[in-house]
Amino acid sequence: MGWAAGHISRLAAGESVSFRPRGSSMRGRVEDGELVTVCPLAAHELGAGDVVLCRVRGAEYLHLIKAVQGKRYLIGNNRGGVNGWIGRQGIFGLLVR
Repeated sequence: MGWAAGHISRLAAGESVSFRPRGSSMRGRVEDGELVTVCPLAAHELGAGDVVLCRVRGAEYLHLIKAVQGKRYLIGNNRGGVNGWIGRQGIFGLLVR
Protein backbone atom coordinates (compact mmCIF):
# COMPACT_ATOMS: atom_id res chain seq x y z
CA MET A 1 0.00 0.00 0.00
CA GLY A 2 1.34 3.38 -0.99
CA TRP A 3 0.61 6.97 -0.05
CA ALA A 4 -2.46 7.12 -2.34
CA ALA A 5 -4.19 3.85 -1.38
CA GLY A 6 -7.01 5.59 0.49
CA HIS A 7 -7.56 8.06 -2.33
CA ILE A 8 -7.62 5.24 -4.89
CA SER A 9 -10.26 3.36 -2.85
CA ARG A 10 -12.46 6.45 -2.69
CA LEU A 11 -12.04 7.09 -6.43
CA ALA A 12 -13.02 3.47 -7.15
CA ALA A 13 -16.19 4.09 -5.09
CA GLY A 14 -17.04 7.05 -7.34
CA GLU A 15 -15.93 9.84 -5.01
CA SER A 16 -13.69 12.80 -5.86
CA VAL A 17 -10.74 13.33 -3.51
CA SER A 18 -8.78 16.38 -2.45
CA PHE A 19 -5.27 16.23 -1.02
CA ARG A 20 -1.92 18.03 -0.90
CA PRO A 21 0.75 16.11 -2.84
CA ARG A 22 4.36 16.49 -1.74
CA GLY A 23 7.42 16.85 -3.92
CA SER A 24 8.79 18.94 -6.75
CA SER A 25 8.54 16.58 -9.73
CA MET A 26 5.39 18.28 -11.01
CA ARG A 27 6.51 21.86 -10.33
CA GLY A 28 4.91 24.23 -12.81
CA ARG A 29 1.75 22.08 -13.00
CA VAL A 30 1.24 21.06 -9.36
CA GLU A 31 3.23 22.74 -6.61
CA ASP A 32 4.46 21.02 -3.44
CA GLY A 33 1.62 21.06 -0.89
CA GLU A 34 -0.92 22.64 -3.25
CA LEU A 35 -4.51 21.51 -2.66
CA VAL A 36 -5.63 19.42 -5.64
CA THR A 37 -8.87 17.64 -6.52
CA VAL A 38 -8.92 14.39 -8.46
CA CYS A 39 -12.15 12.94 -9.87
CA PRO A 40 -12.95 9.35 -10.87
CA LEU A 41 -12.21 8.52 -14.51
CA ALA A 42 -15.70 7.41 -15.55
CA ALA A 43 -15.81 7.83 -19.32
CA HIS A 44 -13.19 10.59 -19.55
CA GLU A 45 -11.10 10.49 -22.70
CA LEU A 46 -7.48 10.66 -21.57
CA GLY A 47 -4.78 12.37 -23.57
CA ALA A 48 -1.24 13.68 -23.45
CA GLY A 49 -0.99 16.54 -20.97
CA ASP A 50 -3.61 15.19 -18.56
CA VAL A 51 -2.49 14.85 -14.93
CA VAL A 52 -3.64 11.57 -13.40
CA LEU A 53 -3.41 9.61 -10.18
CA CYS A 54 -1.86 6.33 -11.27
CA ARG A 55 0.29 3.34 -10.36
CA VAL A 56 3.39 2.45 -12.37
CA ARG A 57 5.40 -0.64 -11.39
CA GLY A 58 3.90 -0.60 -7.89
CA ALA A 59 4.54 3.10 -7.17
CA GLU A 60 1.75 5.68 -7.00
CA TYR A 61 2.06 9.06 -8.69
CA LEU A 62 0.15 12.21 -9.49
CA HIS A 63 1.89 12.61 -12.85
CA LEU A 64 1.42 13.52 -16.49
CA ILE A 65 0.32 11.42 -19.39
CA LYS A 66 3.19 12.17 -21.75
CA ALA A 67 2.00 10.10 -24.72
CA VAL A 68 -0.77 7.75 -25.76
CA GLN A 69 -0.15 4.71 -27.93
CA GLY A 70 -3.31 2.73 -28.58
CA LYS A 71 -4.50 1.63 -25.14
CA ARG A 72 -1.20 2.46 -23.41
CA TYR A 73 -0.24 5.64 -21.60
CA LEU A 74 3.29 6.90 -20.99
CA ILE A 75 3.52 8.37 -17.49
CA GLY A 76 6.13 10.89 -16.36
CA ASN A 77 6.72 14.02 -14.34
CA ASN A 78 6.84 17.68 -15.36
CA ARG A 79 10.65 17.79 -15.20
CA GLY A 80 11.49 15.43 -18.06
CA GLY A 81 11.36 12.15 -16.13
CA VAL A 82 9.52 9.08 -17.39
CA ASN A 83 8.00 6.37 -15.18
CA GLY A 84 6.82 3.95 -17.86
CA TRP A 85 3.89 2.68 -19.90
CA ILE A 86 0.63 1.54 -18.27
CA GLY A 87 -2.86 0.54 -19.33
CA ARG A 88 -6.00 2.39 -18.31
CA GLN A 89 -6.43 -0.03 -15.38
CA GLY A 90 -3.39 1.65 -13.78
CA ILE A 91 -5.02 5.10 -13.88
CA PHE A 92 -7.44 5.86 -11.05
CA GLY A 93 -8.38 9.51 -11.36
CA LEU A 94 -8.01 12.73 -13.31
CA LEU A 95 -6.80 16.04 -11.85
CA VAL A 96 -9.56 18.65 -12.07
CA ARG A 97 -7.78 21.11 -9.72
